[in-house]
Amino acid sequence: MFIQTETTPNPSTLKFLPGQSVLGQGALEFHEPSAAEKAPLAQALLGIKGVKAVMYGSDFVSVTKDETDWAHLKPAILGTIMEHFTSGAPLLTDPNPSPSEGQENEFFDPADEQIVATIKELIETRVRPAVANDGGDIVFKGYKDGIVYLAMKGACSGCPSSTATLRNGIENLLRHFLPEIKSVEKI
Repeated sequence: MFIQTETTPNPSTLKFLPGQSVLGQGALEFHEPSAAEKAPLAQALLGIKGVKAVMYGSDFVSVTKDETDWAHLKPAILGTIMEHFTSGAPLLTDPNPSPSEGQENEFFDPADEQIVATIKELIETRVRPAVANDGGDIVFKGYKDGIVYLAMKGACSGCPSSTATLRNGIENLLRHFLPEIKSVEKI
């Protein structure tokens, strides 16, 4: 098995591509081993000293580190990912995990349902694929008074350029299709 590694715009995050489907669709993010109890690979990766977060994407695993040098972490991460995928172990031990991006935390006025549906469609079709290419994910969290609230995950959560991405990319895109949008904020 050959696992490719790609850099991301966030120097603290690398994207690992095992050459096969990981999550299929969507994304799940883990920040501590106890939260990853039903995700054996994430739990093993978070057990490596220096690993701060793990995100499963469609066909990749992104790993975010602390100040530890990648030269020390990369071999252990590659070994853990390779061992997991060659063992045939499941990615998740619960076939219906509660996604970290759950809609239960969304907020918006029911009168804005059509606007929110358009925002979600634009994020899903135009923003998420580009963000996934960089080892991250973006999730709609809410809409109120013309302000769109989004959560950045994986490589995007601590990326130095995430504010520029929100302001120059996503905000401009949403305003183009929905002039009533005033701004986009990160939660």
